[in-house]
Amino acid sequence: MNTPPAPYPVGTPGTPWGDAERAEWLSRQPRQRSYEADVLSVIERLRPSFDVEEYGRLDYGPDSYRLFAIRSRDWRDDLPVVLVTGGVHGYETSGVHGALQFVEQHGLDYADRVNLLVAPCVSPWGYERIHRWNPHAIDPNRSFRDGSPAEESAALMRLVAPVRDRVLVHIDLHETTDTDETEFRPALAARDGKPFEPGEIPDGFYLVDDSENPQPGFQQAVIAAVEQVTHIAPADGNGEIIGSPVVAPGVIEYPLKELALCASITSAPYKTTTEVYPDSPRATPGQCNAAQAVAVCAAVDYALAHR
Repeated sequence: MNTPPAPYPVGTPGTPWGDAERAEWLSRQPRQRSYEADVLSVIERLRPSFDVEEYGRLDYGPDSYRLFAIRSRDWRDDLPVVLVTGGVHGYETSGVHGALQFVEQHGLDYADRVNLLVAPCVSPWGYERIHRWNPHAIDPNRSFRDGSPAEESAALMRLVAPVRDRVLVHIDLHETTDTDETEFRPALAARDGKPFEPGEIPDGFYLVDDSENPQPGFQQAVIAAVEQVTHIAPADGNGEIIGSPVVAPGVIEYPLKELALCASITSAPYKTTTEVYPDSPRATPGQCNAAQAVAVCAAVDYALAHR
């Protein structure tokens, strides 16, 4: 007989959170790592070869975070734009460091072919607290819409707005972790006053395509490249990954715009969301970062070949 999960420690089961519950939840989120030491120091190393732009600032109580994007040094209006975003969910470590690794190791390979625009850590508060949400218990990756309630999302949309119709490919770098099941999904259910329904965490890398404009060849090109670095998640017993039907090996689809996901913010013909599984006994942190960087390279290579 399965033991039902213990109630989430904040709030009353069945009752959505109010201000008091959000404040209690916030009090439980200590800083666990440094955005300045881990992320901004790497961005500084890139300044000799790339332009670095401050595109916003987040002021959360005593904490203030400067938001930075990395651009191609010789930006040309006749070239397509490649948008890479990481750390929309701040706790998803390889999304942040994979984006930086791509720029550092491969960015100059695309000079004279594309304009790179990379926002490596969209949610620095979440990065430091190793959390999915911002301090208002809002998920930035369900907030990419007009009048966004998440400052992280609104700042990124302002950054991208001038080039949104010139973006050829947008790749948004994420992770699916064991803590999705032990912390973040239970917290979401508690916040919204709903029952928590346990799910299954896929073991391996997968992609999320746009169900409104699927690009199966593009997705499979990314899967084929990443497969050389880390393993691809199999479908579960229902033929699904995290509750969505698997449409091709390692690929599911979401309606990106309807869900206000980051990958919906441009009119790029090629877009995808990566999902790395860092908790697998078959993957190391180095492999996870490399998988993200390889995914970006494969996405750009395919898009350039099929313009």
